[in-house]
Amino acid sequence: MYELIKQQIDSSEYFRQRFSNDGQRFVAWYLRNILFRDMNETRDDITDGGNDKQIDAIVIDDDRSLVHIVQGKFIQGGVVDAEPLREVLSAWLQIKDLARLQNVANAKLQRKLAELAAALDEDYEVSFELITTGVLTDAAKHDLEAFQQELARLSEKDDFDATIHVIDPDELRRRYEYAVETDNPSLNYDLQLKGSKFMFHEVAGTPVVIAALPLSECVKLPGIKDGTLFQKNVRQSLGSSNAVNKGIRSTILGDKRSDFFFFHNGVTALCNKLTLEGETLSLKGLSVVNGCQSLNTILSCSETVKKVDDAFILFRFYEIPQRERADKISIFTNSQSAVKARDLRSNDKRVLSIKKAYELRYPNGYFSTKRGETAPAEKDAAYVVDLSGFAKNLVAWHTQRPNLSYGETKIFDKYFETLFKNKDYQPENVFSLSSWMSKVLENWVTTNPLNFNETLLAMKAYAPYHHLYAIGMCFSIANNQSERVPSPSRSYQAAAKAGMIDEIVRVAGTSLNMALEAAANEPQPANRVFSPQNWVKTKGCLAGINGAIRNYFNMLPMMPGGAEIKNKLSEATALKVEDFEYRWSAD
Repeated sequence: MYELIKQQIDSSEYFRQRFSNDGQRFVAWYLRNILFRDMNETRDDITDGGNDKQIDAIVIDDDRSLVHIVQGKFIQGGVVDAEPLREVLSAWLQIKDLARLQNVANAKLQRKLAELAAALDEDYEVSFELITTGVLTDAAKHDLEAFQQELARLSEKDDFDATIHVIDPDELRRRYEYAVETDNPSLNYDLQLKGSKFMFHEVAGTPVVIAALPLSECVKLPGIKDGTLFQKNVRQSLGSSNAVNKGIRSTILGDKRSDFFFFHNGVTALCNKLTLEGETLSLKGLSVVNGCQSLNTILSCSETVKKVDDAFILFRFYEIPQRERADKISIFTNSQSAVKARDLRSNDKRVLSIKKAYELRYPNGYFSTKRGETAPAEKDAAYVVDLSGFAKNLVAWHTQRPNLSYGETKIFDKYFETLFKNKDYQPENVFSLSSWMSKVLENWVTTNPLNFNETLLAMKAYAPYHHLYAIGMCFSIANNQSERVPSPSRSYQAAAKAGMIDEIVRVAGTSLNMALEAAANEPQPANRVFSPQNWVKTKGCLAGINGAIRNYFNMLPMMPGGAEIKNKLSEATALKVEDFEYRWSAD
């Protein structure tokens, strides 16, 4: 592995010209080839140099809410003792006091520490990684195990979630080989079942292997840390701070390790083809659909599990080449209470169809479907759409029930079939709904540009969807189509062409505010007090919003300059009859 990396470094002008020594070049090679950082990101991530405080690089992965803190040792054919591990531990101790570390660090590290602080505020997990082309001595392996246990203990005590990993030549080669295939992340792996209890059977014509695998075999599985093993899973790792994951780790490191098999529900893995020859199970197109959290937690205790022979976990391997069948298995095996309704719908074929169509129509855009997923850095933020936000916008606009938009569980359970019945929902409508909502949210800030009532501002989790609803109603009422819903894209295009997007957003927001104040001034029954929070969650508020919009349009000619504004609004909201459709029923 050393020779391969050396050859690639020497043949690249980027590594030779941008980094001053082989140590930096090795770390840069790892960032570029294994962590997929681009050239500018890699240069920014490298902190090696004077006063680097044993931190060669800091990589902040927002996609996985994970921070990589990297220390590299680039040596040929040698061994690595405990000293580099102590350097990693030193980095951990210093990060515990970021203010002090910033005062003594070099300029590059100081800048990255500011980013690190923001990531830690968002509860990102920290992965300390010693990457080396050398082999750990036995003493170093012993220290690594001790450090892993200490980090686990301190993570429980201090609520600072961190793990430590040694990326040795074998692991470097494994990660590099899978990284080469990242554009087509179909994992193939030969699993050695020697020492495992296993059985082969066919169920409903499907080849099945059930095995009790030693935990030591789990850490050898490819694609755990980088997530490629979980491509078909409804969600990625939730980090070591998750309560269930803490329990798993506690069992591994505690005195009940031999009962791990009985405490754990097991792991479900799918593959396109499986072949059992003797004690070797060949897996083509391997993907774990239930067990992501467990395998990541087991990997975080790698040095302990490598040495034990009394801890096992149940694995179910199914040969499932059919995509639709695989998706159903992924959903049904993740139906425990910790998984949200949105998670279970993230791989639904209708959702994926909308995602594919949107990203084909807008190559600079991204449609995120999974909880915790963020768009790649190169994507245009204006074209990034989140599944949850999109579904809430659909409820407010197409069902005309913004009072239901805040209930994510109901949206992805009770109303899902209504909202996603049309897998051919136009990408232009997806973008326009997102754009309208972005314009709405620009006004729900502390500066309060639309002078919203304070009680309205206090309902930011609910009321912006009423604002979006009001925009749609501006078009419906202006065109005498109050019982029908305007096309999001046609309405956005018409407003943009007239240069009136901001004005329509203002009119809709003002009408919402007027509706709330009118409702607050209505006489209340005896012993009843008006509750804005209750008002905004009922259908009754919609009539108030519609009435406020009509009153605003009627009053415009009487205002100074109102006639001109009304003419512009009439032009900006003018649509054809075919640009409207009946609302989708959600109640």
